[in-house]
Amino acid sequence: MTSLQETVDAQVEGGVVPGAVALVACGDEVTVAGAGVRSPGGPAMARDSLFRIASLTKPITAAATMALVDRGRLALDEPVARWLPELAEPSVLRTPSSEPDDVVPAVRPITVRQLLTFQGGHGFPSDFTLPVVESLFALGQGPPQPQAVAAPDEWMARLADIPLLHQPGEGWTYNTGSDVLGVLLARAEGRPLDEVLEDTVLGPVGMADTGFAVPVGGLDRMTSSHRRDPDTGGLELVDPPDGQWARPPAFPSGASGLVSTADDWLAFGRMLLAGGTHRGRRVLSAEAVRQMTTCQAEAEPDSPFLRGQGWGFGGSVDLVRNDPWEVPGRYGWVGGTGTAGHVVPSRDAVVVWMSQVELAGPDDAAGMAAVLTWAAEATAP
Repeated sequence: MTSLQETVDAQVEGGVVPGAVALVACGDEVTVAGAGVRSPGGPAMARDSLFRIASLTKPITAAATMALVDRGRLALDEPVARWLPELAEPSVLRTPSSEPDDVVPAVRPITVRQLLTFQGGHGFPSDFTLPVVESLFALGQGPPQPQAVAAPDEWMARLADIPLLHQPGEGWTYNTGSDVLGVLLARAEGRPLDEVLEDTVLGPVGMADTGFAVPVGGLDRMTSSHRRDPDTGGLELVDPPDGQWARPPAFPSGASGLVSTADDWLAFGRMLLAGGTHRGRRVLSAEAVRQMTTCQAEAEPDSPFLRGQGWGFGGSVDLVRNDPWEVPGRYGWVGGTGTAGHVVPSRDAVVVWMSQVELAGPDDAAGMAAVLTWAAEATAP
């Protein structure tokens, strides 16, 4: 079996990614490998390099929500209208393919639980050609560009004009629920989302490098972001280290907005594996972790987002083994900027992949697949 370092080196040497950091922890043993450069012509990749983690933000937002549930600040089955009056009386498309003005009233309120499980009605369906999807993209959904999204109050006002794709609790649509949760958390606590995350998760778990902008003094550790040209196969720069994450955004995205490191996500994963504790300190209740990491909802069979997986709170849960790296009960998610983070309770393992190429096609996921496969083999009983 090749080493993790050899596996990561091969991804850089083969032009799959310009640079990456991989981390695999099994029990107390941690293996880390880094290769390539942080940015074109820049310094070598290092273990503490900073990455745009995109949708790896979602499990962290879910954990913050559950921390407030543990504290009695929120209730899972409480309607969100208490904090989000914009969603007090949502309209619902008559059919998923209906035009945005062909709607019926919602038959029940949207709840906190439904935002966590992506069953609230707002979000991306399997079919991106449906008329409502254009409105979701215009709102600022999709590949994260934090400086291009409106501030939370304006964002919520615009979201309220977009009808739900399905009745609350009667379907599964991707992504938007986490952004709505981010707004809800801030309003429920009466302070910005970054402060809520710091209080509930980031601070207690020691995730000092995780936030909605590059930490002070950390710009030299920030990586660039790239996209593969579909015609040439070459990589083009999307965002430099001093780009959109160099300053706080107007809209801190609970779905895809965080910057982090491999070690910070390792700490988060280990907290989950420990039943909600970090170094003896209780961060989440064991019941909160159980609910997060248990299948709560399933998408339609042809979903491009979940294949052989269910959705917990903020992340997927493997139900069957379609790919070599999947293990029933594995929880976590991937980020569209080229990241992945999972915990495998049955193996006491955490697997983290941080790279710099947006996942727009199969070639872009080759490095991630290689590392996840290596991790599955290395942690197998």
